[in-house]
Formats: sequence, C-alpha cells, structure tokens
Amino acid sequence: MPVFTPTAPTARLPRALCRHTVLCPAADSPDRESAAVLVAHPEQGWSLLCNGLVAFEDTGDLLPDGRVVAPHRPV
Repeated sequence: MPVFTPTAPTARLPRALCRHTVLCPAADSPDRESAAVLVAHPEQGWSLLCNGLVAFEDTGDLLPDGRVVAPHRPV
C-alpha cells in the first residue's frame, strides 16, 4: 500500500469550522491528527477532525481531497 507523500498543500476548511485560539494543523501537515475532533463515531471507528481529515481507529486517514494515508501504527 502506498505511503502518503505531500505533493500540494491541502486547503483548510473554512475558518468558521476551526474556532480555536490556535488554528488546527492543515490536513497535509505531519501533525494533522492533532486537530480538534468535530464529529466522533467510535462505534463506526472514525472521527472527522477540524481540518477536514477523517481519522480511522486503525490509524489510517482520509484527506479532504480524497487521498488515503495508510494505517501507521507504531511497531
């Protein structure tokens, strides 16, 4: 499975979605998973983060532009 390598910046969601004192990291930044959770569905295994990232409990991610980040659990 290919590993995500950023090629072009991913656009942030509108500022209205991120109402934090410090803006959440962009979806293509290395710390993308530290964004605030907007919607959590633990029974389904996913959460929507403030930067538009869909984070799955298996540590895989779906970026706002549709690209997939393979699961990256620590060894």
